[in-house]
Amino acid sequence: MVNKKAIVIGISGCSSSGKTTLARLLRDIFPHTFILHEDDFYKPEDQIPMKDGLTDWDCEESLSISDMESALNHIHETGTFPVSDSSDNIPTPSSRRLSHRSDHGCCPPILSTGPSSSPPPPSQSFIASKEDQNSIGQCPVPDDVISQQKTRVHEWLSTPRGQKVFSSGLSLCVLDGFLLYTPALSSIMSRLDIKLFLLVSRARATQRREARDGYVTLEGFWKDPPGYVDKIVWPNYAKSHAWLFEGGDVEGQLKVDVLEKERIKAQVGKGLDVDMSTTLEWAVGTVISELERMVGEKEETGERHSKNGGGGYQ
Repeated sequence: MVNKKAIVIGISGCSSSGKTTLARLLRDIFPHTFILHEDDFYKPEDQIPMKDGLTDWDCEESLSISDMESALNHIHETGTFPVSDSSDNIPTPSSRRLSHRSDHGCCPPILSTGPSSSPPPPSQSFIASKEDQNSIGQCPVPDDVISQQKTRVHEWLSTPRGQKVFSSGLSLCVLDGFLLYTPALSSIMSRLDIKLFLLVSRARATQRREARDGYVTLEGFWKDPPGYVDKIVWPNYAKSHAWLFEGGDVEGQLKVDVLEKERIKAQVGKGLDVDMSTTLEWAVGTVISELERMVGEKEETGERHSKNGGGGYQ
């Protein structure tokens, strides 16, 4: 957390595990929060690999990892959403091209301005997000549960511990991505300050994914062909996340020692298809605890540096 202007909260899991729903809820509950979608870093469609005669959008080769790295560096350094540059001008540190989707405009995400959150600085700019044009359906969390969590965060912000977190103008970025916690993306994992992992059964993921209308892409619109989940989505998820589960069974038990080593937070022992209300309560509590932990570590680092003759945080 030292010298960072923003904390990046990763939310990952299989397609249709509830990542985007949770990301939008957290954005509306915590102050100074915005969302970055991994789906906005797909390569152009003609560069997406093929597998079994199908376009494979669910593998690491379909993503521009370098653009994601640049975006996360920008967020940590500035505390603001990455600025897009669709012109032919030479990019500057504040106007560099960070996504292959940046020249496809849409309305920026709306950040909550309710009692438990504050609006972003007026100068904050946004990447034009294709993912924000995709519908995720009706929110499955009742209004009273959302209100309870907003109150929970609002009350926490009034405590000394909560005030310390945002006293320096810190921002929160929620990175919503189907593929974040895999060795192939170690450079992305190392840039995530808080890691939330959502579990889902194959049956539930298939049912939710097949119920979707489709996805906005760089070139237009994508709708899954028949069998896409069974041939592409689930096999890729299982392959990329087997290392987190006992025996590599992604519907089995998580490896708690691996989660602890990687500081990945999951609802261990709660089953696969946990309802979103329970997941939201868990996520809010986890984010609060992790933010407090990072503030404590920063203070300890500063104290050690001062004792060693330094003048402040490094």
